[in-house]
Amino acid sequence: MSTQNPPHASGPHRPHKAPRPPKGANPLRRTSDRVEAWCSALLLLVLAVGLPLASVSAGLAAHESTMRTVQIQSADRHQVTARVISAPDAAPGSAAGERQTVRVSWTGQDGRQQTGTTKVPLDTTAGSTVRIWVDRKEAVQDPPMPKDNATATAWLAGGMTAVAVYAGCAAGRKGVRLVLNRWRYAQWDAEWDLVEPLWSARFHR
Repeated sequence: MSTQNPPHASGPHRPHKAPRPPKGANPLRRTSDRVEAWCSALLLLVLAVGLPLASVSAGLAAHESTMRTVQIQSADRHQVTARVISAPDAAPGSAAGERQTVRVSWTGQDGRQQTGTTKVPLDTTAGSTVRIWVDRKEAVQDPPMPKDNATATAWLAGGMTAVAVYAGCAAGRKGVRLVLNRWRYAQWDAEWDLVEPLWSARFHR
């Protein structure tokens, strides 16, 4: 009988080595973490591409719409010289530069005498002349919208759209995280229900 010991007859067994995760992989990363990362990347893409696209589109649309209004009002309205029929009555305590409504008269394009109301400074006297804007129906109107308003409206619409897109992406990311956190808490509760009795039994031995 051989006195040589068989291989591995004495000494502790070597621990079994668990397979290493692929290089670059995080073994602690959960499925919910990957879902959150994908959603965050998607929202970031929407923010990077959709925000400028939506902002520019909204600005151009607002500019075009406002310019149509400017063109329509400019074509429909014209200035005439009107005579003040009744002088404004200055109320006590009226501030300087305040305007008051008075009746005025002017000659229409058809040669007929027209009357209407407009606002003039308080120091305007009866019989004086003022320049007013009227439309093709000889109705007193406000001055046509200036072209600068189209540019201002375009910038305002573009800025508000950019803020809305950013707020939507931020709310979406917050909503995704809230849903995933609820899912994580539910998983933790389910796992704890399984593990807690085993830990309690070991503790009370």
